Amino acid sequence: MPSLLSNRLAKRVLRPAFALVEQRMERATTALQSDLDALHHAVADLRRQSYGLGLLLDQAGRDGHRMPTATQVDTLVREVRAVTGDGGERARHDITVAYRHLVALEALGAGDLAGTVSDVCGRLTTVPLLAPPNGDVLEIGTRHGLFAAALQRMLRRDGIEARLTIVDPLDGSPTREDVVRGNLVLGGGSGAAEAARLVRGGFGDTAVRERVADRRYGVIVVNGEHDLAAVRELAAPDAVVVLGDQPRPAGLTGLGRVAESVYCRAA
Repeated sequence: MPSLLSNRLAKRVLRPAFALVEQRMERATTALQSDLDALHHAVADLRRQSYGLGLLLDQAGRDGHRMPTATQVDTLVREVRAVTGDGGERARHDITVAYRHLVALEALGAGDLAGTVSDVCGRLTTVPLLAPPNGDVLEIGTRHGLFAAALQRMLRRDGIEARLTIVDPLDGSPTREDVVRGNLVLGGGSGAAEAARLVRGGFGDTAVRERVADRRYGVIVVNGEHDLAAVRELAAPDAVVVLGDQPRPAGLTGLGRVAESVYCRAA
């Protein structure tokens, strides 16, 4: 039996239908090609933006990248609220501000801030929310002074003008005094770098501890393992003490953990 499509009469009858199908296919193909072209341009734009963002936020020259996920931020908000008792949106707002400080200071300063995004932003957010009893801040062990500068800025937002004391060997590996003082300028305020007291030496040195024992500190940030009994003696009543995961002596009440840091309140 001959094919229907080879029949001259059938082809004449079906020609309008074929033409309609071809037109519709052509329109669909044209629309699909337009969508593909638009998608190609969008992907190219995203790649350009991603490359530029990566130059600013990737891990080159520091401990890790500075691109938190929404899940990481949500977790950080929960941890900060658990330690500070914040029941509103203050924690999330301050974490956002802390993140902007982190990015800005690493872009402008020499060196970087030690730690993950969550730990750095957690410290910068939690310390002010715990309402330190005074503005005297002791940092034991510093990297390049950028964390101290960032903490100055975060405390100032709460009306506390930080008076910094930094204890560190400042032996150039990696910490140099000129770099630290230059970075402290980024903390803002009146004479921020000059007002900061840099005490050269290790905290285990009795002479160093005697030099910094002229006041009681409202905030003490302990980087590394140090004598926490000696740290406690320098803390003002109700001081905020930030440290790593190590046994605490009497007189330091644990408040909880945010990221990799443990927060305590001094008796």
